[in-house]
Amino acid sequence: MDFAQPPVENYANPRTCFFHVLFKASALAFYILSALFFNSFVIIFVVTVLLSALDFWVVKNVSGRILVGLRWWNEINDLGESVWRFECLDQESLARMNKKDSWLFWWTLYLSAVAWIVLGIFSLIRFQADYLLVVGVCLTLNIANIVGFTKCRKDAKKQIQQFATQTIASRFSSTIQSAFSVV
Repeated sequence: MDFAQPPVENYANPRTCFFHVLFKASALAFYILSALFFNSFVIIFVVTVLLSALDFWVVKNVSGRILVGLRWWNEINDLGESVWRFECLDQESLARMNKKDSWLFWWTLYLSAVAWIVLGIFSLIRFQADYLLVVGVCLTLNIANIVGFTKCRKDAKKQIQQFATQTIASRFSSTIQSAFSVV
């Protein structure tokens, strides 16, 4: 009997994964460790929000597209109304996405939001309203990405279902046609 393990899937985009995690980790680490090195709230606020904004941009414009094949944005139409746009790869491309890349993307997206919530609770407990502001800005950027990509994923699932339904319907109708053409 061969007890060999199945080959472990590697990350298809290790650089993108690295930067996806780097900005999240750097914003959280700077916020947590900054009190040891800086007395200035302004420096802590600016650097933490800047790192969180870089994370927001990288996730929204780079890692979301490369790691999970999803993209979202907001634009103003001719009537001055805000319109959300969601985009995903076609079904075949989505099916070929690396599972490990996707897993890393979704878990870090949600875990970083949980970390900011925990830090917000600590700020509340310690009655630090100014630091709660930092956490609020970072959490808002994180939640914006969560909402955008979750809506993209739902849109992608809907497209996959439509594709599957159309494929099954066309196969069914061609089978029926061929059955009646034989008779």
